[in-house]
Parts: sequence; structure tokens; C-alpha cells
Amino acid sequence: MRRTDRFAQFSIAASKLALEDAGYRIEDGDDVGVWIGSALGGLAFAEEQHDRYHLQGLRAVKPLLAIAVFGGSATTNVALEFGIRGPNIANSNSCAAGTVAIGEAFRAVARGEVRAALAGGVEAPLSPLVFGAFALINAMSTRNDDPGRASRPFDAGRDGFVMAEGAGVFILERYDDALRRDARIYGEIAGFGLTGDAHHMTVPLPDGSSSARAVAAALAEAGVAPDEIELVDAHGSSSPLNDRTETIAYKRVFGERATRIPIAATKGQHGHALGATGVWEAALTLLAMRHETIPPIVNLERADPDCDLDLSRAARSARPRVAVSNSSGFGGINAALVLRAPSP
Repeated sequence: MRRTDRFAQFSIAASKLALEDAGYRIEDGDDVGVWIGSALGGLAFAEEQHDRYHLQGLRAVKPLLAIAVFGGSATTNVALEFGIRGPNIANSNSCAAGTVAIGEAFRAVARGEVRAALAGGVEAPLSPLVFGAFALINAMSTRNDDPGRASRPFDAGRDGFVMAEGAGVFILERYDDALRRDARIYGEIAGFGLTGDAHHMTVPLPDGSSSARAVAAALAEAGVAPDEIELVDAHGSSSPLNDRTETIAYKRVFGERATRIPIAATKGQHGHALGATGVWEAALTLLAMRHETIPPIVNLERADPDCDLDLSRAARSARPRVAVSNSSGFGGINAALVLRAPSP
């Protein structure tokens, strides 16, 4: 607790829960890696310490500030805690960071670079400066009189996201290894796609082509045809431009079938934890398959006519076997995963 901030503590706690849930014991730390993404790293902690510095001088600042705020603080502290000596990779790919971490770890395991990986995202951004910065670019909802209903993906009245904090970590391992130790398998990561808009720092490419290419690349790597997808977990940030552009991207990939594939968009329930959210959403997609239930899109009062997708205010019974989990981030970063339900 003394040598870490909230950001790293979330990473360690989520990793511990993941290892416990998987029943996974790290016996050879050389053959395990850590991939964790975060948009802002320890920025909120840095802001707090900056205030201390101004009010009380340098002696009031935590001695380990310099090594607590950089993005790699998450992965390196996890490695220290659990004795992991394989690849240690942090990324700051904005709101797609967690999805990118999972995708890169998936490929490392598939290539045989490691036998297993801890992969996920973490964010602890709740501070006045961070809130102010995102408010300046009109990214967050101003529905302050009704905060519980402020995040409303694909709704005609959406005006931005509600910021959240937290972490999520997956244990990724070879399928044969998981079978050998009789692990509880939530699903398979089958493909990963990553593209950039090269268009604008805060505005998505209007024609959705780069986002569509990320989804298409994930499908291609998975060997899955577009008409095999039975569930799409949308980024659904509740921002006016993103939700509309995301709809266009799905129509590019899935054609006329895009309006009939069930959509999951859960940020109205858990908020937007920036780099961590894509991990939560991938996990929720796997759980939707496991429990044969597609979660509702809360706060959807009147769907935007430009977002003419298969949106539902209520939970739905379904048995999707193959899904896409999609993420987007500032700077025009697009990341997508193809997920399969576990084989019987």
C-alpha cells in the first residue's frame, strides 16, 4: 500500500482475483507475461501529489511518486507481486487500451512466446483535473441533474459518457493446457484487429471505414465469416458522434444483416472506465454466452434513428456462440476481438 497508488492497486487486486478464479498457479514465472492497458495511468495520483507539493512543499510528496504514475506501474507491480518474469508490456492506447492488451497477449500465447498471460486494463481517473480536461472537449455528459440516467448508448438524447474507475484482468492460456488442468473455460479469443483512423484526435472517421477494418481483421484472423456473428458488444460510449459512426462501421462489415444482430452496450450500467472498459465488456460478452442472456441497454428511451441496430431495453434470452467485442479510443484507435463460447 505504501509503494503503490490506486491505479496499481487495482491492477494487483484484479490479477489476484483472476488467478484465483482460474485456479492458476504460476509455477514458472519465466513463461508467463503481463499485458495491461490504461489511458491515463497514475495521472489522478500525480494531481493529488501536485496539490500537496504546492501546499506543503516537496517533503509532503510521496517518495515513490516517480515510479507510481507511469503506465508501466500496473504491469511491473503485478509482475513483482506474483513473480512473473516474462514479457511485461503496458500500453496507453486511450479507451481501446484494455482490448489492445488482450489482443496482443492472445497473439503472444498463440505464437508460443509464453505459456500463459495476465491481460487486461485498469483506470483510476476520478480527479478534478481529469474531469475538467474531458469536460473541455465535451466528452462527458452534462446531465448532472439525473446522473443515474446520464450514460445512454445509442439513445437520441445522449450527450457524452459517465467516467468510471476499475480494472479487469483475464488469464489467457493454451487450450490444451486449460483442458489438462480441468480449468473452467469462459471462452476462446479467436481473432484480434487493430487499426487507426489518422483523421482527428477526438472525432472518429465519419465513414467508419477504419473501425470496420478492425472488425474485419479480427474476423479474418479467427476464420469467421461476418454472417456467423451472433452478438456484437458495441463500444457504445454514449457520445453523439461515436455511436453513429459505430453503426456505420457495422453496416460496412455485416451489410444489411447489421440491423438484425443483437447489440450489447453496457456502459449505461457501469460507466466508462476508459482503458479498462473494453476488458469489462469482453468479459460480459463471454458471460452473456455462458448464461445465454444478452444484457439490456439501460437508459435507452428513444433510439437514435441513425443508430438503426438491434437494440433492446430488456435482457434477452439467446445462445450466441460467436461474438465481436469492439472498442474505440481518442486518436482514432480501433480494436476488436472475436470471441467464441467454449466447446462442449
